Amino acid sequence: MTDPRTDIMGVILAGGAARRMGGGDKGRLSLGPLTMIEAVVARLRPQCRTLVLNANGDPARFADLGLEVVPDSLPGLPGPLAGVLAGMDHAAARGYGHILTAAADTPFLPAGLAGALWRAKTPETPIVLAATDDPASGRMVRHPTFGLWPVSLREDLRQALTAGVSKIVLWTERHGTGWARFPTEPFDPFFNVNAPGDLDRARRLAPLIFGLDRQPPAGS
Repeated sequence: MTDPRTDIMGVILAGGAARRMGGGDKGRLSLGPLTMIEAVVARLRPQCRTLVLNANGDPARFADLGLEVVPDSLPGLPGPLAGVLAGMDHAAARGYGHILTAAADTPFLPAGLAGALWRAKTPETPIVLAATDDPASGRMVRHPTFGLWPVSLREDLRQALTAGVSKIVLWTERHGTGWARFPTEPFDPFFNVNAPGDLDRARRLAPLIFGLDRQPPAGS
């Protein structure tokens, strides 16, 4: 199988307003030895050839990360699909066929995210998103901000956003969506920080999860 990293630009989605956390750059919150966004960078960087950050406002505040900052091209913070479009446009201009997206508030994302999504891709399902199974119900839990997206669909996405579509799955279902399922043991890799209580939990989990990786993320 072709190494997917040669055709993938990674895009960290950090363009939200973080209202439930009081605003600001949620990814800058500390887990102890490093911030959430530093953990995301460390876990995502080995999985793609190039990594960029989708964020709005002054890009200089992220200079220490060493990543190119790509803002939304549409006004009004229309949501993560706008970040996907910004990443698609940026990747297309640089010759990439796909982008891999991940949220900046999910510091324990799978180390094998790119490979699993790539293997699940078919001609009938050109977009592949991440999912887990709810241990209690067995139902699929979708994590649509974590996905593999062909940049060839960027003009269709631009039209959809301009028409008011904002929910990821409403757009992806038009094109065929594959789902790559990830285990939730020994930890849920898609645990995300939406509220202060989540941050407390992430701080408790971080030493355990990074210990399971046997090697802590760079910067710790």
